Amino acid sequence: MKRELRQLLQQKCNSLVNEEQLGDSPHRKQRVWQQREAKLLSIRCRAKIESIQDGDRGREAYYRTRWQYFLKHHDHFYIEEKAGIERAILAEDDCLIEVPIEKMAIDEDFTFDAQNGLKRLAFRYDRLKAVQYAETWWDSYNPDYQYFEVDCTNYISQCLHAGGAPMRGMGNRSTGWWYTGSSWSYSWSVAHALNLYLEHSTIGLRAERVSSPEELMLGDIICYDFEGDGRFNHNTIVTGKDGAGMPLVNAHTTDSRMRYWSYEDSTAYTPNIQYRFYHILDDE
Repeated sequence: MKRELRQLLQQKCNSLVNEEQLGDSPHRKQRVWQQREAKLLSIRCRAKIESIQDGDRGREAYYRTRWQYFLKHHDHFYIEEKAGIERAILAEDDCLIEVPIEKMAIDEDFTFDAQNGLKRLAFRYDRLKAVQYAETWWDSYNPDYQYFEVDCTNYISQCLHAGGAPMRGMGNRSTGWWYTGSSWSYSWSVAHALNLYLEHSTIGLRAERVSSPEELMLGDIICYDFEGDGRFNHNTIVTGKDGAGMPLVNAHTTDSRMRYWSYEDSTAYTPNIQYRFYHILDDE
């Protein structure tokens, strides 16, 4: 049964790849690539079964997909990647029925103080280590940290800490930026709270808001307000640049690597989207 299901999943992946290569897919990535004048050279998709169990409607499988897009932008070549866990049911007629996985939301009902407990925390941000961490864990989860199904900010905080950003304010979830294993600040795990922290912090982990994505360096952070309502709900880290010097980013929740920064290919994108571009500062 597992072998049969694996074959069906790979057939599905191959079909999706063919659609995208022919330009028949409604995938938003195609439109973003065309707008940027990026050329898609090849696509690869793999499916790996994580678990199988019996359900009321048939055999239920959780499986991980991994997409790789080989792109050329001007004279620059790079690979964009995407990975995620999906669920499908193998019905009696050997038909695969896709079943959405509900994401568990993180509590965002909070008040937040970015400046409580001020003391000097000198550090120099190691961008290389931050990016190396982002590359190592872009499609998996470090067991040293709590796992969140909505994991974008937790992942970005880990990257920043790997780059040497010091924690502060431990004990009060509404204060500072910190993680202890059994507890953590809102700014560590909630997208809007991290945005507030980067906007207002004056010691330790600090950032300067810049006006355009071209000004960002590797290891810098982009915050996204998809609805344009003033509440930021996603974060990414810059891990590369394309042929025009525009940021390519890594992210979690929808695990992505070297994705174009604008997220116009996301189902969460709206014309009202607002961005904040944060350049991480050294505190010496």
